[in-house]
Amino acid sequence: MSMRIIVAPGAFKNSLTAQQAAAAIARGLEQSGLGADLLLTPVADGGNGTLDAMLAGGGERRSRVVSGPLGAPVEADWGLLADGETAVVEMALASGMELLRADELDPLRASTFGTGQLLAAALDAGATRVILGLGGSATVDGGAGCLQALRVRLLDAQGEAIGPGGAQLGRVERVDAGGLDPRWRDVSLLLASDVDNPTLGELGAAAVFGPQKGADARQVDLLEGQLTHFFTVIYEQTGRDLRQVPGGGAAGAFAAGMMAFLDAELQPGIELVLAHSGFDQALADADLVITGEGQMDEQTIHGKGPIGVARMARTQGVPTVALVGGLAVHDAQLHAAGMQAVLPITPRPMPLEEALANAPQLLERAALRLGYLLQIKPAEES
Repeated sequence: MSMRIIVAPGAFKNSLTAQQAAAAIARGLEQSGLGADLLLTPVADGGNGTLDAMLAGGGERRSRVVSGPLGAPVEADWGLLADGETAVVEMALASGMELLRADELDPLRASTFGTGQLLAAALDAGATRVILGLGGSATVDGGAGCLQALRVRLLDAQGEAIGPGGAQLGRVERVDAGGLDPRWRDVSLLLASDVDNPTLGELGAAAVFGPQKGADARQVDLLEGQLTHFFTVIYEQTGRDLRQVPGGGAAGAFAAGMMAFLDAELQPGIELVLAHSGFDQALADADLVITGEGQMDEQTIHGKGPIGVARMARTQGVPTVALVGGLAVHDAQLHAAGMQAVLPITPRPMPLEEALANAPQLLERAALRLGYLLQIKPAEES
């Protein structure tokens, strides 16, 4: 009987989608002559590739021109699953860092307005359940832009609407949710996230995620103050205190903003994707799982896609091997978290630009080597 392998990688950032990574791994294994039965199940954890992973089993991809993180129009995809009632929105496609050059990152001005426009499109399409992937955002605006797109009015002392970006939050004196579409009362909004950071404080949105989005130390302090003011006003006027809620800091405190006005619920992104793909059922007949991502580091251990895959596989006694572009965490930690082995795909030291440009070939060749390795049989005892 041939070996049964689930190929379940995430995206290799800036080089391969999860689907492309799965296809490259499959090509390498097939070239090795392993002769295994392969089940390709691309995964994501709420960040890059979440929409693709959710649509892999069927559904309809749609698109809308929305306001990008700094206001320039972008065409952003979203999806409606086969049930016709579940929409999938990937925040990064409307408000993400990858829509900007490195020198354009500016969390003081970046807005989530475009993500709100995608949510409005999902509502108009009749969705009663929305899965919103939070990874990769360029914003630290507490979800203010998104709320404004959904017709929540954020007003200053003169009764004027505040402008876009985290630097504007300190101007908010009154919040008016009267214009919010009443249909949202019947919609379940699930926030697919892989972090449990609170909204404010040393582990909060500004301190932890601000620097990743381009904020220097002074700007981090400024954003912390702006978010503190914004969510204090929300507490005083709605009675909802989101200032220290676990997970509220996700996506620049976007999660807290959605909890305040849309009763959003946080769920581990990888668990949502794996449940949708039937991964648990597939494990019953699997001998091995192969996963992977571009950079495996400390964040991976705290709920990123590959670890979620490995942990679920381990519950059914199926080993997991990861193929990765870079490895920046101790192998023993990964092994303890469920990985049987982690294999970098670069055969020699090389510049990052070269590795990114050649990622398909590097991943395919690494899978080829793994395929050869899986065919080694122990010598018979004499």
